[in-house]
Amino acid sequence: MTLLHSRWFRHPLFPVMVAGLIPFGVRAQSGGTVSGDVRSEAGKPVQFATLMLVKAADSSLVKGAISDVDGRYVLEAAASGTYRVAASLVGYKKVFSPVFSLNASHPDHRLASLVLSEDAKQLGEVKVTGRKPFIEQQPDKLVLNVENSIVASGGTALEVLEKAPGVVVDQQNDRLSLKGREGVLVMIDGKPTYLSAAEVMNLLRSTPSNSVETIEIISNPSARYDAAGTSGIINIRLKRSSRASDGTNGSLTLGAGYGRFPKYNGGLTLNSRRGAWNLYGNYNYDHREGYGGIDLERRFNDNGVRSIVEQTGYRPNRSDGHTFRAGIDFTPGKRNTFGLLLNGLLVDSRARINNDNRVLTADRVLLSSQTMINATRRSSERLAANLNYRHTFDSTRRGGQGRELLVDLDGSKVTIDPTDNLITRSFHASGAESRPPLVQRSLSPSEVTIRAGKLDYVHPLGKKARLEAGWKTSYVTSDNDVRFETRTEGAWQSDSSRTNHFVYEETIHAAYLNGRQEWKRWTLQAGLRMEQTRSTGNSITLSKIVERSYTNLFPSVFLTQKLSDKHQLQYSFSRRIDRPNYQHLNPFVYVMDPYAYFQGNPYLKPQYTNAFQVGYTYKGETTLSFGFNRTTDVITDVTEQNDRTRVTKVTLLNLDVLTNLNLNLSFPVTVARWWTTRQSVNLFRNAYDADYLGKRLTNSGYSANLMSNHSFTLPKGFSAEVVGQYNSPFVYGLNKMRGFGQVSLGVQKSLWEKKATLRLNVSDLFYTNQNRGRIAYQNMDIRFRSFYESRVVRLNFSYNFGNRNVKAARNRRTSLEDEQNRVGQ
Repeated sequence: MTLLHSRWFRHPLFPVMVAGLIPFGVRAQSGGTVSGDVRSEAGKPVQFATLMLVKAADSSLVKGAISDVDGRYVLEAAASGTYRVAASLVGYKKVFSPVFSLNASHPDHRLASLVLSEDAKQLGEVKVTGRKPFIEQQPDKLVLNVENSIVASGGTALEVLEKAPGVVVDQQNDRLSLKGREGVLVMIDGKPTYLSAAEVMNLLRSTPSNSVETIEIISNPSARYDAAGTSGIINIRLKRSSRASDGTNGSLTLGAGYGRFPKYNGGLTLNSRRGAWNLYGNYNYDHREGYGGIDLERRFNDNGVRSIVEQTGYRPNRSDGHTFRAGIDFTPGKRNTFGLLLNGLLVDSRARINNDNRVLTADRVLLSSQTMINATRRSSERLAANLNYRHTFDSTRRGGQGRELLVDLDGSKVTIDPTDNLITRSFHASGAESRPPLVQRSLSPSEVTIRAGKLDYVHPLGKKARLEAGWKTSYVTSDNDVRFETRTEGAWQSDSSRTNHFVYEETIHAAYLNGRQEWKRWTLQAGLRMEQTRSTGNSITLSKIVERSYTNLFPSVFLTQKLSDKHQLQYSFSRRIDRPNYQHLNPFVYVMDPYAYFQGNPYLKPQYTNAFQVGYTYKGETTLSFGFNRTTDVITDVTEQNDRTRVTKVTLLNLDVLTNLNLNLSFPVTVARWWTTRQSVNLFRNAYDADYLGKRLTNSGYSANLMSNHSFTLPKGFSAEVVGQYNSPFVYGLNKMRGFGQVSLGVQKSLWEKKATLRLNVSDLFYTNQNRGRIAYQNMDIRFRSFYESRVVRLNFSYNFGNRNVKAARNRRTSLEDEQNRVGQ
């Protein structure tokens, strides 16, 4: 059987495998070239088509190539003989050229245009056999293919992140860590969300997973990325349409779920392309009702008198979120593209926080009790605009091919308006009230304005080398006005100790140079980024001004060694920074309960991380890596305790050093033709070393993150998926956390010739995804358990309509990649 007629030639992954075997820029000592172009039936160039030069006698493969953006191709180093060329692309019928000859007198041959016609049947087959796994390991990143996941459907982007190897999500405290380290930079389509870490968590909670295509986890970004994110980058890419000609298409999603409370969502995505114009956008609505809670025990010792404060907290909540994005691209010619992108978020959330506190003796005899009810409402608005321009230089000029210039101008305004209404009641042990109810309220509106611009230039140096250079400037203003009031004799009186107007301004200038060179078995990428920062924090109420100005260099080096076609080694080093959250610099006081409060720290400094990693890849699927990371001035939540008043203060400080060691293994296993799995193991050790409260803090421990993903292909169009995850005990700052995990499962059925999908799933089947921990340091002995509505049953329906071959809208990386995680809460 010849290659052209074998079943492997018809496999949808065959063009990819062939492309991976094509040696670039290599020409034999003798022989000629075959050139031509590939067109659609409408006469338009077809890019990324696979071309194969085969012998006319037996159809054996000689050379392969990929068509460029203009549909052109060149097949090099063909010896004398008789040949023909085959052209193929997913979604099109394969086409063959007439037979032709090459010889010494005619070493080069120009073919007439090869015309590809659409093949709807083939496209349908590819959608089944080419389905990507939920977890996909690539050489430079880990990818979660969310749109293919059954257990992820109908949930939120945050719940998908919980299932990512090496990622730990603490929903109760709005923390996100990667391989045991916090400081993760979160991006959506490479674009900013303009939000703090807590607000990013809120955004991910309101983003339906049905609108997400993939989640990319990049542990060691290059110099082209902002230096922020000491533990790496998580990039969430929203769904796009397929590639091909003009037309309109879209998708509709509807979902409903129930745990203890109901939740439902819906979304619409549209993409329309007409000639030089491309208009795209989407809208998602999410209604979510749920709950969270915490059980807390604090122990005190006041001059030998021991006591205990027990707290039970329960927080039913609901939120309505609207997210939207709209964009337009105009491409008047082959070399210029102009774009405008608008996106926004509107969220209204309400909660009733019920805190019950009981003061006990060491023998657990009740002394007194307090209850605090906080009826809180929070509205958030985020509006952002991006103007972008892309220029591809004339490829006919010397050195012009592949050169491009990208320009982005951004503006964003974020307003957050929270209101807390607190009623605190105190009781004797007998149950009688010990004093009149304390009525308080907190109004803390904040407004953040971000303006930024960046310029990126790419210049190839031949076929195996290139240089990248760029500049970025961002200017941020954060205005926070916290007003805390107590109701006394029927009137609101300001509490000066908890009221503060704080304005923060920051300007960052950045420039980078990044180079890449490929050899036969080695690839080197090295870059250097410089960032100059000037900031002013002005506490108007307290008349305190903190100014800072500093310049840093951030080098990065990535070296890849190809041992053979199956074995590859990678070595990397990078230096990164995490600047304090804007809101955390505000020295305001936020009341958590009658015995605890949070206060910001205007003197926080940035933290810096040096990251080293060595990795091994087998067949592009199995990966093993070892990393060493050292963070100085690590920003950490800490607590202080007053034994006499039984009040605990939570704040943030710069601890001296955090050392992180991590070992990561990921590999696939095919149990049967209908059962495939991927296993991931992440082992790490965190060690804190710092002076705190007059004592040396040395908190360290070994931890593991285990992930097991199973996919099943069932009869009659059904498929199923099971995901299990376990996080072993770990340390964070003063905290020693216990292990937790979850098991989620789902089943899927394709409908209407695979245009629609119906999915049913349940998350955290055994309700084990709860955080438990302890702080035992100096005079503090605190035990806690936090939980939320993690076990939910969901039914989700999605429908794709219109021309499935419309070319997708461009993904944009705007100029605001650092600021997104630092906007005030």
